[in-house]
Amino acid sequence: MQIRESDTGHGSLQYVVTDGGATVVGYRGGDTELTIPEVIDECPVTRIGRKAFLSNKALRQIALPESVARIDDWAFAYCSKLNRVSLPYHRMEIGQGIFKECPALEQIADESADGREKKTEDVAYLLAAAVGRLEAFYLFDFENAGTAEWLAQWDSRMLSVMERADDDGFSKMLLCGEEDYGSRENDPDYYREQRRREKVRLALLRLMHDHGLEESVRVRLKDYLLARVKGCGTEETWKVILEEHGDELAYYQFLTELGGVNAHNFQAMMEDLAESHTEMKAYLMKYHGESCAGQDAFAAFSL
Repeated sequence: MQIRESDTGHGSLQYVVTDGGATVVGYRGGDTELTIPEVIDECPVTRIGRKAFLSNKALRQIALPESVARIDDWAFAYCSKLNRVSLPYHRMEIGQGIFKECPALEQIADESADGREKKTEDVAYLLAAAVGRLEAFYLFDFENAGTAEWLAQWDSRMLSVMERADDDGFSKMLLCGEEDYGSRENDPDYYREQRRREKVRLALLRLMHDHGLEESVRVRLKDYLLARVKGCGTEETWKVILEEHGDELAYYQFLTELGGVNAHNFQAMMEDLAESHTEMKAYLMKYHGESCAGQDAFAAFSL
């Protein structure tokens, strides 16, 4: 079977043609954004082959055409910087582990939809999280993604993760020798903190992409986050925002809307921000000033 090549600008796709269709079998190059053509050599691109993009370290975004009907095993596995995948939300055959160990993956978007619609954007984030954070392959369902039933299943899976004990799996990890002896991963306090951080990430994701979210679930997620802001017994909500989203204003805005910045923890937040994240620091200072001014005015009116 002859392997042919197609230029991509900063690399080349390897593909084969069989039964009137083209299968992408490999890629070489340094493209950070890549669009797979719908037709190559007058043949529709119908398949992304096994390990076609395995361990690519440059690729950040890729778009697949409407003609794709199958994605084979580990097609995009270990693509450490892959952030966004655009593909048609239609029935297709999916191999195992196609996005295995893709830690940066945030969106699996419908390539034919209007990305400006909030529902569409929310579903893109939730679909990516179903594969990564929830490890729920049964939710990797393009045809039903975004429906009320699918969202209910997504939220049920999320809540089951949120309800796990923070030390769940720790003993098994030690018995199986999954971590090096003496490493910080063997510290139960560190292990529990990491589990809480995972839950915070999930809660932030769902609340910030809240299409179809029931009010009772919203309240539970908000309560979880508020119990872990700066100044609480544990501070994973603040740590995740500061350490993982340091200059992303949307997260600080969300934190203030949540009620996670107050007179008791504001100064400690300023100390954590120190000389870095100056724009975020300015935003919190402005918010705190306006919020205090409102409180003072109300107090004066009461008097």
